[in-house]
Amino acid sequence: MAVKLRLARGGAKKRPYYFIVAANTTSPRDGRYIERIGSYNPMLPKDSAERVKIDEDRVKYWLSVGAQPTDRVARFLDAASLLKRDVRNNPDKAKPKKKAQERLKAAEEARLEAEEAAKAAAEGGEAAAE
Repeated sequence: MAVKLRLARGGAKKRPYYFIVAANTTSPRDGRYIERIGSYNPMLPKDSAERVKIDEDRVKYWLSVGAQPTDRVARFLDAASLLKRDVRNNPDKAKPKKKAQERLKAAEEARLEAEEAAKAAAEGGEAAAE
């Protein structure tokens, strides 16, 4: 049985509240879980001590038996100095995709052709004026 440390949503509509839980990977997000090991209230200010609560002993236990935290839970554990999280950086994600790059290239070529045509027309007008 693969175990993940993840968030399970609770709270009312537009008032989220999350439980940090140890759950089987096949269980639904808000469904059955093995143990509740903390909570996260995103409605509180970021500097509030009540925003993220974690039972450190249980987290250490679950990590020792091979539970894998999700990215968001790993951020919380890193902030609590329970887990070292590698910083992610994917600069290619922000780049336009293949079709958008083709459209940009075509637009640039059209702009250059229009500039050349305008330049040629201006030179032709100067020659006629002389």
